[in-house]
Amino acid sequence: MVEPVPSSAAEDEPERPDPDEHGDAGANRKRRRRKPKKQRSFWVELPILVVVALVLAFVFQQFLARVYTIPSGSMETTLHGCTGCYGDKVLVDKITYDFTDPEPGDVVVFKGPEPWVENETESERSSNPVVRFFQNIGSVFGLAPPDERDFVKRIIATGGQTVQCCDAQNRVVVNGKALDEPYIHWEDPDHQRQESFDPVTVPQGYVWVMGDNRNNSCDSRCQGGGGVRGAVPVDDIIGKARVIVLPPSRWGGVSDHDPQAAAQPVALGMSAPAWQEGVPLGLGAVAAWPVLWGGRRLGAKVREAVERKR
Repeated sequence: MVEPVPSSAAEDEPERPDPDEHGDAGANRKRRRRKPKKQRSFWVELPILVVVALVLAFVFQQFLARVYTIPSGSMETTLHGCTGCYGDKVLVDKITYDFTDPEPGDVVVFKGPEPWVENETESERSSNPVVRFFQNIGSVFGLAPPDERDFVKRIIATGGQTVQCCDAQNRVVVNGKALDEPYIHWEDPDHQRQESFDPVTVPQGYVWVMGDNRNNSCDSRCQGGGGVRGAVPVDDIIGKARVIVLPPSRWGGVSDHDPQAAAQPVALGMSAPAWQEGVPLGLGAVAAWPVLWGGRRLGAKVREAVERKR
């Protein structure tokens, strides 16, 4: 009889699962048991996004830059503004003057100094407390006019310089040099004359500012009664106007042309009273008599000497 062939040991032993395969299977089972994270709905995330955006806007406007609305036409045509209209909105750089000093030609926004605002009424706010609350919040984020008396003008002279108006060509003069001011706007082209004012030496730490719309701007010439009281402390400057951001048709940079860069030396002649203007003529007439008398005596002596030689 033929004896059966015995099976191999591998066939006799039961199959054992591969450790690697077992590990993978376990991991897969764990993954299947984990529930996928549920994403927050849009309406839950929206308030978070709004709060983050407001915080970033607050930080940006308080420390870096802020948007201001031009309320009047005193800076035409560089900046457009008028009562009751949609004036230019400009981005004001608030960090420039932390590293540099204000310079002639810079268009700056500044807090009204005490002499400028001492006789003005407070800016209007709604009597409704709810509306007033949102106005205050909006002003912080640039969504409403600020509840403060701020101004925008161009720096004409800085501390230690003497400014006055005008020379024979009706130009403002700083330290004896007539300024180059191509930005001046004349509302009446037939009346391109600006009012004169006496020399003012700007105190150190102050600047002298004027509007580009030269005949429709109450600036250092008239604020606080003019003179030294019209100068603006550098510490009151909020920042430098950089860009017109709205409306889109007005997009562009704000000119900072330095009027002193091409200033021309001039000889300022102040008009003297009529009696003083007649003094030189009177002195000339009085001095003419002795000169004429002396000339005649000298001539007679010369003729006598000539006759004796003959």
